[in-house]
Amino acid sequence: MESLTFRHTTQKALPGTKREAIIGVVASGNLEVLLERVLAPDACEIAIETAINGYGDVWEAVVADFVARAQPGGLRISVNDGGARPDTVSLRLLQGVRLMED
Repeated sequence: MESLTFRHTTQKALPGTKREAIIGVVASGNLEVLLERVLAPDACEIAIETAINGYGDVWEAVVADFVARAQPGGLRISVNDGGARPDTVSLRLLQGVRLMED
């Protein structure tokens, strides 16, 4: 198991009023993402628990791209990874913010 945490400053808060959302399920090759609106409007924290060690650089790149695209200000995001590919990670993160915007 590896635990990673990334903190980013965003240009704006994520729109919407939903307080929390969950998307995905931890199963072979997938992941679960929990999003909570609990931080300052310009802050985002993503904590990752993954069963696969040694991919911190990949996670960092995927998270940085997601933050730049989605501007998820105000969110603490917890990821429980079961071996998902980077494209699946991006998809689940974007699906999660979309749920929070509704």
